[in-house]
Amino acid sequence: MAASFCLALPYTAMAQVKDPQAEQIAKRNDTEKALADVAVIDRKVMVKMRDGKRMAADIYRPKNAKGKLPTIFSRTPYNFNYWDVKLGAPRDMTRPLDAVKHGYAYVEMNERGHFFSEGNYDILGAPVSDGVDAVRWISSQPWSNGKVGTTGCSSTAEWQMAVVSQNEPALAAFNVQGFGAGVGRVGPYYEQGNWYRGGAVQMLFIAWIYDYGIQNQVRPQFAPNATQAELVNASRFFDLAPQMPPVDWDKAFRHLPEKDIIKAVGGPPGIFDTHMPVATGGNMVARAPNDPAWYKGGLWHDNMKIAKPGLWFMSWFDVSVSPNLAAYNEVRRTAPKEVADQQYAVIAPVLHCAYTRATEHTMVGDMDMGDARYDYNALVFGWFDRFLKGEDSEVVKKQPKVMYYLMGKNEWKKSATWPPAGATTKAFYFTSAGKANTLYGDGKLVAQPEADDHPDQFVYDPTNPVPTYGGGGCCQGNAVKFGSYDQREQETRNDVLVYDTEPFTQGTEVSGPITVSLHVSSSAKDTDFTFKVIDVYPDGRAFNVTENIQRMRYRNGYDKPLAWMKPDEVVAVTFQPIDTSYYFKPGHKLRVAISSSNFPRFDRNLNTGGNNYDETESVIARNAVHHSRAYPSKIELTVVPTESLPAAGKD
Repeated sequence: MAASFCLALPYTAMAQVKDPQAEQIAKRNDTEKALADVAVIDRKVMVKMRDGKRMAADIYRPKNAKGKLPTIFSRTPYNFNYWDVKLGAPRDMTRPLDAVKHGYAYVEMNERGHFFSEGNYDILGAPVSDGVDAVRWISSQPWSNGKVGTTGCSSTAEWQMAVVSQNEPALAAFNVQGFGAGVGRVGPYYEQGNWYRGGAVQMLFIAWIYDYGIQNQVRPQFAPNATQAELVNASRFFDLAPQMPPVDWDKAFRHLPEKDIIKAVGGPPGIFDTHMPVATGGNMVARAPNDPAWYKGGLWHDNMKIAKPGLWFMSWFDVSVSPNLAAYNEVRRTAPKEVADQQYAVIAPVLHCAYTRATEHTMVGDMDMGDARYDYNALVFGWFDRFLKGEDSEVVKKQPKVMYYLMGKNEWKKSATWPPAGATTKAFYFTSAGKANTLYGDGKLVAQPEADDHPDQFVYDPTNPVPTYGGGGCCQGNAVKFGSYDQREQETRNDVLVYDTEPFTQGTEVSGPITVSLHVSSSAKDTDFTFKVIDVYPDGRAFNVTENIQRMRYRNGYDKPLAWMKPDEVVAVTFQPIDTSYYFKPGHKLRVAISSSNFPRFDRNLNTGGNNYDETESVIARNAVHHSRAYPSKIELTVVPTESLPAAGKD
């Protein structure tokens, strides 16, 4: 009896412990029941592509629909399996439920090489034909009205633009959200899907490729003759999600050579670091910004014309808001007038894909952006009502072409264009007595360049880079805290040059591109220069607004011969424009902090003039910023008269 009693104790105790996921499971079960009440549910439908590979789709459509249905289409590399076995908790099914309730069929499909879909995935190079084939298949179904609209954020958006440019008749409208990794080259930007910024590698993809199992070309798959019923049943027990061993990215990003970072953390070989026979050429780490391989896959470039209505969501602290805005403007410039007038942009003050997480006090890092909430759901369904159902949409009628959030003043504003009408350019020139190092130095931003050159010098040591603290980005694990934070600790480093304006006497709205042009010299054959734009409060706090980088070998252009530095020769460099919308309050100062690293947001230039990605040794660079009438280093701001644009209501 004693033994039996003791054995029973753990089970009794366990029965009294509340399942921490019980509420989540109950909510999901309620959603599934609600779906079953209103929707015809057809899961694990295997849709054949033109090369014979099959992509897995889940389909939801209203019961007892009167007539044929428009379709909202979400295509993704991420897991949408309706029951998440790994976590012991189910997926959120509210998106298909909302779509069905609004009178739409909703189709989720995994991109090739993910979960139940066949074939191998190719980051930034997924075949455009898959998207076209999926749209054609959807529009050919007996329940379809022949109109398909695409939606999604991040990787669920990034495939859309190249597919939209194919001008498939059934694809009637698109909604791209946080879509930077889908943009290859547009205007002055050669980021190739967020791979580069100013020619420096944006290291986020190295972590993303590993953490999401993207690199892995060997994975479990079900037999091709498995029936749909067998796959549906199997999906309750296997969702095929990789469980990658955790990585300390704060340490891992420091590994040299850069090409072996994934290998060093125990990741598999693949498209990042191994030449593979994939459509885009493989071996991504070795590609230069204008490598022909970038133009062979699924990226959208500005020679690919778009002629479909577009709803574009962006955010100020995302990875690549400026190329995104350039893409939006390019479509408005080149599309037929009717379609150009059907492009709408919303730019929020949040991190990557965090639109719906805005609250009454939206925090981005340590900065309170105020009440940044917006009814995205109403706008998206109003949008699709207009272009998939052909209905007059009051939501779309009231929507301005550009709705942007003015940070600092913390309010939504309306505009017909980006930048807003009435904007002018204001320049501030860098100056000092040669001691701009640290926030305690003598660097200033003034209205006119000074007569004499007193260059500000600093030592850039790649083994001791300026660490990233805040900014726009995503997906870098424990290595980076993105958002806006007080930069004063960073600015005590001797390899950071600091330049301030005088305090503003009146509020100043900076909305549009910011362009920094420097005259610099270096002891190295190649090096980087970086800048941060900062709002300095009257009490001294210094919050970052935006940032940029330029690798000097690419200063003449990414499609031009490499431009090497000569020891101590002064050369001019203009950074790619970087966009923001920020209100500098009276009494605040604008600060620009200049250095040569922002790591691991961007990879380190090892200063050798070599390939960088395959090197383990670095050299120290003695860099300088020159400023005078002969060397007019400056920052140019896009300034909007505060009275020219009214604040936007939340309707």
